[in-house]
Amino acid sequence: QVQLVESGGGSVQAGGSLRLSCAASGRTFSSYIMSWFRQAPGRQREFVARIHFNGRTTAYTDSVRGRFTISRDDAKNTVYLQMNSLKPEDTAVYYCNVLDYWGEGTLVTVSS
Repeated sequence: QVQLVESGGGSVQAGGSLRLSCAASGRTFSSYIMSWFRQAPGRQREFVARIHFNGRTTAYTDSVRGRFTISRDDAKNTVYLQMNSLKPEDTAVYYCNVLDYWGEGTLVTVSS
């Protein structure tokens, strides 16, 4: 059974940093794009970042480019999201995605 488990969320003040992790189990995803999405209260889920299976090609939504960095460790079947210079508008539940699989999410709260 495939599982994606996010961790690393929490509460932080504006300007702070967090590192999210998403550990996959049940199969390997080294040949697939892995992505992060987020959903803020009262809003639709939105794309945040993705990383190609080559580990080098990445893409970000405009609002996080330059502040967030996505990376992956295929030996650990894990994808990361390093979030720096956090803003209150980054407050959301962050979800890991690969193919049709989604994690349960991890909550990030940024206070001003």
